[in-house]
Amino acid sequence: MILRRLVVALTIAIAPTLGAQQNVPAERLAAREWYRDAGFGMFVHWGVYSQLARGEWVMQDQKLPIGTYEWLAGMFNPVKFDAKEWVALAKSAGVKYITITSRHHDGFAMFATKANKYNIVDWTQFKRDPMKELADECHRQGIKLFFYYSQLDWHHPDYFPRGGTGKTAGRPESGDFNKYIDFMNTQLTELLTNYGAIGGIWFDGMWDKPEANWRLAETYALIHRLQPTALIIPNHHKAPLPDEDAQTFEQDLPGANSAGFNTTTVGALPLETSLTMNGSWGFNITDHNWKSVSDIETYLVRAAGANANLLLNIGPRPDGTIQPEAAERLRSVGQWLQKYGTTIYNTRGGPVPPRPWGVTTHRGDTVFVHVLKMQDRVLALPDFGARIVSASQLGGGTVTFAQSASGVTVTLPAAADDVDQVIVLVTAKAVRIEKPSS
Repeated sequence: MILRRLVVALTIAIAPTLGAQQNVPAERLAAREWYRDAGFGMFVHWGVYSQLARGEWVMQDQKLPIGTYEWLAGMFNPVKFDAKEWVALAKSAGVKYITITSRHHDGFAMFATKANKYNIVDWTQFKRDPMKELADECHRQGIKLFFYYSQLDWHHPDYFPRGGTGKTAGRPESGDFNKYIDFMNTQLTELLTNYGAIGGIWFDGMWDKPEANWRLAETYALIHRLQPTALIIPNHHKAPLPDEDAQTFEQDLPGANSAGFNTTTVGALPLETSLTMNGSWGFNITDHNWKSVSDIETYLVRAAGANANLLLNIGPRPDGTIQPEAAERLRSVGQWLQKYGTTIYNTRGGPVPPRPWGVTTHRGDTVFVHVLKMQDRVLALPDFGARIVSASQLGGGTVTFAQSASGVTVTLPAAADDVDQVIVLVTAKAVRIEKPSS
């Protein structure tokens, strides 16, 4: 265990060189900085699978053949979907962007595509394009929209040779993978052409065939050519690859790999951690293991302390409505952010690395000390190279502190009921933390 921790520490220490790319256009660098500042996003897993209410992997888990699943797709009719309500809920939660499944592993497009007929407009009685309605509403309400797009496809005949999943769909054991990549790039072109300016493309599924020739350079160049500020965010569980714009960690804080499949390497790109509200991404009617509001708020703070955004997931029901349990949690987090958002938005990970008691974030000359677990009223912080001129509790109240060459001690106020007790340290000059280039 000691050796493993040492390896992880060394990996994270050398990681700043990973993802640091030369000659990135200024407009894309600016988009990355916006993304770093965003702090909080809403993930949406919604599609044909929602009808069976057993999560987004139901086609694979229940070994449903293509014919059966195609019939299910034809029954999809989310008559209560209301893009305005969805985006309004996201705004009330304080999120700055939405990432939604335009196409999941089942291969069904939740948008109008001319690449095939297997899409919500041509295949269902709904006949509407919810991605277009959502994109238009996001533009109106000032929320950025990212499209999740699965590189893995359990339906398409040319997704061959098979990867680690999708082997029970009943497809012929033949196909042309290059034709499949062409098909995928055609759909990506549509997403980047027909929906106005988007935040970027969130890829998933490359892990199904890690050794395949995914023609990433071609696909990534296509994206950046069609929309120069669109970010590429790949959920491939690897260290950053050329031309990617952010590094995301599934159900995990950067570098922790508590989930067992994420990389421990943290690169130089903007960071994100995605998280379910219960144990499922897609709608699961039997999953009542909801995280508490305080658990979500704590995770949001710890993500910020790790220099990462939190992408918090919801799995809407098949009729297009959002579960009340999810909506209530989103609104509660939004209320919490009205007070604490200044310590999350537009900040970076602070000068004190994450500790069992909490984390730090910072902006300019201000360090926010987030005490999530008060262990003692006297909190000792290591020296971080800046003279402190004042200390206070967020919202008011003076805090006693003493600073020496070895560090800072802060005497905390009595423990409050809040999840996060924030101490605001103002320094004589902007706090400098050595960071990798974008």
